[in-house]
Amino acid sequence: MPERRTVALVTLGCARNEVDSEELAGRLEADGWDLVEDASHADVAVVNTCGFVEAAKKDSVDALLEANDLKGHGRTQAVVAVGCMAERYGKDLAEALPEADGVLGFDDYADISDRLQTILSGGIHASHTPRDRRKLLPLSPAARQDAPGVALPGHAQQAPEPEDVAPTDLPDGLAPASGPRAPLRRRLGTSPVASVKLASGCDRRCSFCAIPSFRGSFISRRPSDVLTETRWLAEQGVREVMLVSENNTSYGKDLGDIRLLETLLPELAAVDGIERVRVSYLQPAEMRPGLIDVLTSTPKIAPYFDLSFQHSAAGVLRAMRRFGGTDSFLGLLDQIRAKAPEAGVRSNFIVGFPGETEEDVAELERFLTSARLDAIGVFGYSDEEGTEAATYATKLDEEVVAERLARVSRLAEELTAQRAEERIGETMEVLVESAATEDEPALGRGPHQAPETDGQIILTGGAALPDGASPRVGRMVVAKVIGTEGVDLVAECLEEAGR
Repeated sequence: MPERRTVALVTLGCARNEVDSEELAGRLEADGWDLVEDASHADVAVVNTCGFVEAAKKDSVDALLEANDLKGHGRTQAVVAVGCMAERYGKDLAEALPEADGVLGFDDYADISDRLQTILSGGIHASHTPRDRRKLLPLSPAARQDAPGVALPGHAQQAPEPEDVAPTDLPDGLAPASGPRAPLRRRLGTSPVASVKLASGCDRRCSFCAIPSFRGSFISRRPSDVLTETRWLAEQGVREVMLVSENNTSYGKDLGDIRLLETLLPELAAVDGIERVRVSYLQPAEMRPGLIDVLTSTPKIAPYFDLSFQHSAAGVLRAMRRFGGTDSFLGLLDQIRAKAPEAGVRSNFIVGFPGETEEDVAELERFLTSARLDAIGVFGYSDEEGTEAATYATKLDEEVVAERLARVSRLAEELTAQRAEERIGETMEVLVESAATEDEPALGRGPHQAPETDGQIILTGGAALPDGASPRVGRMVVAKVIGTEGVDLVAECLEEAGR
């Protein structure tokens, strides 16, 4: 019997890329590849790259070079780039980085097994030619669902139909053919948290953002696909799902119902085994009273608001092709907290945008000081090729951008630590993500904390519950906040949730 082919998937960037990697893993395992965690143990190392900002691109290149260094020193024979950076630059990336044996775009995902086999066998698969993916879908959102032949990574690519193949014919860990639209996905970890794609692409035209050009126009997944994938994840031991896309507030507009998310969320919360549903990336200008109601009052839906403010000075926002301002944003936060005072809110901000004045920075600082955000990401502006902002003439000196970045970042750190202290005394449900050891306490996250971005809960006293038991990973416990460590909270367990 010939030795089975092995592949390792290295994922960089956002949660959307993590979903895409698990789809690729599902496709590869279904075609007979063995998945391994360590790239040095794989015939092929597949690096799922990020192409968003310069720092992320550098990390992607470094990961490709690191994987390339394995060749000749172990099992690894080929290194292949996929993901946003590969899609965005295609042939240009292949020419600039000859260490990569292949650069595959989204259109290659459906045939990923054949592509890797060709490369592994010494053949050459031509790197794709980048194109503006917004032009692949109809301009009218209502006409997009039936558009043929457009690759949408992470959109529940179909497993074989039930009548064609028995569930036992599929490898362990792959979604069984339990229905006509079962997801083709293979989990790459054992975390009790997983992301689910709600949509892909974006119709907004923010002047600083290149994502729509390589992710395409906005298109929603059908609710039945989202529900099916969530049920499958629950069967795999997932207890929290996070809905991800470039813009979740637009969900349903191409399905004829812009309020579809308000209907879908209670259905997801009712899935057996799911303890928490979290929604990421919400556009402030698209927030609706009905959506706020559902996010703040539905059991098992986290009252969590990942709001893309980007700035608060009106002039800067207009130059960004965005809407709102300090007062309207504070008004939105008041609406949310009137319904759920404990709601978690996070956002990202860009400083040093072309034309930004000292008065604009002061306005942003006024907003941050009043907003009481739980988590704040601050980024210094840099040109992204192909964007409108890159053509603006009123660029600031790099030294000015760096000074403002450092200044606002210091303020953000102070404010988020203060907000954490405000939560002392709160009682919340915490999802346990790592168990206590002799040397380390158990760790988890509360409703206001998304994975990897918003801090964590440190569970004290060996995380022992009143009955002497130690909460297990994947369990929800009720805990009272008794202290802080920066943005992290220290809490003592009271009981297992639901008892």
